[in-house]
Amino acid sequence: MISQFVQGVKREFSGYNVARLTKDMMAGLTVCAVALPLALAFGVSSGATAAAGLVTAIVAGVVIAVLGGASYQVSGPTGAMSAVLIGVVAQHGLQGVFLACFAAGALMLAAGMLKLGRLISFIPMPVIMGFTSGIAVIIALGQIDAFFGTVSEGATALEKLASYGRLGFHPNPEAVSVGVLVVVVMLAWPKKWGAKVPGSLVGVVVAAVVSIVCDMDSLAAVGDLPKTLWLEDRLSLSGLSVEMVSDLTSPVITIAALGMIESLLCGASAARMKNENFCADQELIAQGVGNMLLPLMGGVPATAAIARTSVAVKSGQQTRLTSVFHSVFLLASMFLLGDVMAKLPLAALAGVLIVTAWRMNEWEGVRYIFARRFKSAISQFVITLIATVLFDLTVAIIMGVVYSAILFMVNSSRIKIEFSDIDPARVSNRPVADHANERCGMAYVTGALFFGDVDEFVHRMKEADRFDYLILSLRGMSSVDLSGAQAMLETCEALKRRGKTVVFCGVAEQVRGYFDRAGVTEHMGETAYYGSADLAILELLEKKAKAA
Repeated sequence: MISQFVQGVKREFSGYNVARLTKDMMAGLTVCAVALPLALAFGVSSGATAAAGLVTAIVAGVVIAVLGGASYQVSGPTGAMSAVLIGVVAQHGLQGVFLACFAAGALMLAAGMLKLGRLISFIPMPVIMGFTSGIAVIIALGQIDAFFGTVSEGATALEKLASYGRLGFHPNPEAVSVGVLVVVVMLAWPKKWGAKVPGSLVGVVVAAVVSIVCDMDSLAAVGDLPKTLWLEDRLSLSGLSVEMVSDLTSPVITIAALGMIESLLCGASAARMKNENFCADQELIAQGVGNMLLPLMGGVPATAAIARTSVAVKSGQQTRLTSVFHSVFLLASMFLLGDVMAKLPLAALAGVLIVTAWRMNEWEGVRYIFARRFKSAISQFVITLIATVLFDLTVAIIMGVVYSAILFMVNSSRIKIEFSDIDPARVSNRPVADHANERCGMAYVTGALFFGDVDEFVHRMKEADRFDYLILSLRGMSSVDLSGAQAMLETCEALKRRGKTVVFCGVAEQVRGYFDRAGVTEHMGETAYYGSADLAILELLEKKAKAA
């Protein structure tokens, strides 16, 4: 793996020159403009601080990019991860987040070393869309206090929403005006301009200017940003306990799963944009190392971010140095603009996150499955979305995958058997009269024959009694289990006892292997297998002729 990584980096920087370096720098500057307001917003929305969001973006942008599985990935804090961290902060504080981040990083590192990157392919797309939309709902609900200037209580977004009934809902007009201003600017900002200057940055700047000019000092602001990458609040082993470690098991798995899913989906998507190879296992190693390092500096969990990555690619990104330059520019912003960013209203960042939550939904895919009425996909999407909002990401993924597996089993269990009469004269050169009293038939079996199909298979095979010779065409039977093999054996033996001749044709290698182990071949004999129906018919007729 190390050798492959080194060779990949060499190819990436082959022929690197000043022109490509300039493109990387300019792309990095563009990505920085996108990442700056998002880093601040995601840091605050996660329950940590704006400084933690900035540190996460800066460190992840260097460490994960340098070790990553592709040239184009840009990592940092994301909305999905922020939604997960809210509950962790509420229950365990920042030390709980730092410990969970470190442990999740270790899991991702182990997953990469064990080459488990392809596991992402086992999560159906409707499930991914469902929890993405669910996370978007959580993010939007989590911004109500900052956007409206209200006060709520609770560890989760739903608990905070429910608390308004007890505490009352009293919006602050100034906060609402600032939040709405940012939303309007972001939605109205032309896409062609957004390629150079993102609407989120413009919206935050405009909101900050308005709040200063209109003397909105009562609005909650970001607060002081320390000019250091070593934050005062960072992972400390002294405050840990066995109870905390035990309680963090679920959040650790959730953070690790989300980090893997987001990073690998982002990598696969951007790989198609750039027509470039993507090493999923190397990316997991990079994400693992980065997330183990971040809590030591006071950062929150990071993943590859599709918004920043796509901006990098569209801005002319050449190598992984684009992400490094984006971090350098963020670091410069922290030192040079820290005092200005400290005065940004939280309502402005809330507006950014609300628009971001809306845009992170995969609307094209959602419209596609609903417009074309794919009932299975719709149910997968809805169930995962609801589970994400009501429970957490880990439960949502498990429910979505298990439900998808059940749907697959149900759909696969619809085995089909079609019977057709065969005229032997079409295949044999012998006169038709020789076969006048013999009925030859074909049974086309399609689908997997497993325990869920046995009753249907046995019922349908009763129609085979009308044939003297029966050829079971199993070319469409993809797989079989023990129950299916036993049903096949019992059915064939019953037909043979009634004087019928039964043979197989077109048996897949996997199915034949299972028949061998299950005893079907032993009872039916090696001569019961034919490569094609024509050969089976000729052989059967030949045997009949010899017997006569």
